[in-house]
Amino acid sequence: MPALSPDLRKALFNLPQREKDQLLARLVAQDSVLTEQLTFRLLEGEDALEIRRERLRTQVDDPVRGYHQTPNDLLHIVRQLQARLAYHARITGDTLGEVELTLRLLTNIFRHQPAAVAQLHGPTQPLLQHLARRTHDTLKQISKLHEDYHVELAPALNELLPLLYASAAAPLARELGIPATFH
Repeated sequence: MPALSPDLRKALFNLPQREKDQLLARLVAQDSVLTEQLTFRLLEGEDALEIRRERLRTQVDDPVRGYHQTPNDLLHIVRQLQARLAYHARITGDTLGEVELTLRLLTNIFRHQPAAVAQLHGPTQPLLQHLARRTHDTLKQISKLHEDYHVELAPALNELLPLLYASAAAPLARELGIPATFH
């Protein structure tokens, strides 16, 4: 984004307050992400973060449990859900919530879709590669969080990692250097 020239900047700050407010409102309205971020910060109440997390928790739990024609159908749903989780973190700054919900999503897949993760062959390979990579990326995300969160996330990780290694994604997980347990 180009910087404002000092003259234009000075002229903007010298505008009457009403004109500045109108310009600000027009500029904010042009950016949908900024609009949603401001709505979250300024208009939604104290419970907004937990309400948003609960809504995402429901979305993470429901579609993974059903029947899917092919592993690619499940992969498509997983990618959509992960995009929602990333968008949630972008809007709210809730990295911990994104990590918790991602762990829940991955665990649900291994728990509720055993047929899709049982064999590493043509149709299941993209799904299993995605699950292993996503687990790896989530572990990297966790390593960037404060150590206190590691203790909080350890039970979820120690539930996910054995499921990952019990599935056909185990060779992919070993290849990525994913540990079998989290300490």
